[in-house]
Amino acid sequence: MIGVTVLGSTGSIGVNTLDVIARHADRYRAVALTANSDVERMLAQCRDFRPDYAVMANEAAAESLVQQLRETGLETVVLSGDEGLVQVATLPEADCVMAAIVGAAGLLPALAAARAGKRIMLANKEALVVSGKIFMDAVRENDAVLLPVDSEHNAIFQCMPPAYQGDLDQAGVHRILLTASGGPFRDMAPAELESVTPEQACAHPNWVMGRKISVDSATMMNKGLEVIEACWLFNAEPSRVEVVIHPQSVIHSLVDYVDGSVLAQLGSPDMRTPIAYALAWPERIEAGVNRLDLFEVARLDFQAPDLDRFPCLRLAYEALERGGTASAILNAANEVAVDAFLNGRLKFTAIAKVVEKTLTALPSAAVVSLEQVLEADGEARQFAGRLIG
Repeated sequence: MIGVTVLGSTGSIGVNTLDVIARHADRYRAVALTANSDVERMLAQCRDFRPDYAVMANEAAAESLVQQLRETGLETVVLSGDEGLVQVATLPEADCVMAAIVGAAGLLPALAAARAGKRIMLANKEALVVSGKIFMDAVRENDAVLLPVDSEHNAIFQCMPPAYQGDLDQAGVHRILLTASGGPFRDMAPAELESVTPEQACAHPNWVMGRKISVDSATMMNKGLEVIEACWLFNAEPSRVEVVIHPQSVIHSLVDYVDGSVLAQLGSPDMRTPIAYALAWPERIEAGVNRLDLFEVARLDFQAPDLDRFPCLRLAYEALERGGTASAILNAANEVAVDAFLNGRLKFTAIAKVVEKTLTALPSAAVVSLEQVLEADGEARQFAGRLIG
């Protein structure tokens, strides 16, 4: 049995991961599950999967879970906070760690898993966006195995040569093409974006995602963060990672080779495909996904992204060019701005303005320690918070 810790088990990626695990109960076992504060869903998952540990980031939620588990007779041990997350990310019985906690909150346990030499299925892009060099160094120094779960990066991974060792030129790769659906507002007039509501922004046309990631998709900050992540994952210069709007979300990304070949990974827009691929790699297992019907799809469209409509994508490239802590500043300001938008305190179009002002005002520095990165993250959150008021 392969033991799996699922960081962020009550979110979209976590739920899909458990679905794949349930389909292969003779092969995988959930040894630990974690959530922020959703006690009801965590309790149900504990009943279904009987993990050894359950972690609630919120201490009050952890106390509530303890009481309710006691009534069920389950022997699951309940932990809380960052210490609990790090503990289950490094359990000896956890062979694999699904890192699916949204935002910078997922950095510490993902980094702990890397330092413990785990097989890390990375769905938390902020781990690389915020601390790319530190994280990748930890993976290399501790012989961890890093497998991307984001559909785009998983697609690139599948299209790379099997023996790829981090040198695009040696692998004959000309460039990496990240596809993007364009979100729900790709055809909306710029003037109409002023009045966009959180409900509209969260109504993604193709994917079922959490609210924060859905807003990031609508602003295309999600794609900007993915560009940063791709540069770290595949040791690529920003100029060799391009974004292509592909509304159907059938081609998940492409690799363009120097001989003129372009390899693409296609599939139905269902996160269980990359999850199953990461779980079983280098094998493949059934994931419960609907088969792709090309006759039903009928056509594949592509267009260049409009950086005037989607300034967040431009800002991500600018943060990459600045280097150092700039990406951490970008991500922190975005998290604060998106939260304010979702809570009715900021207009949709002001998200990018808050991020740009924060990125411009705060200096970036070469990354030398995790503490320094977290300090930059905190300063950016405070600055963005003051801008929003």
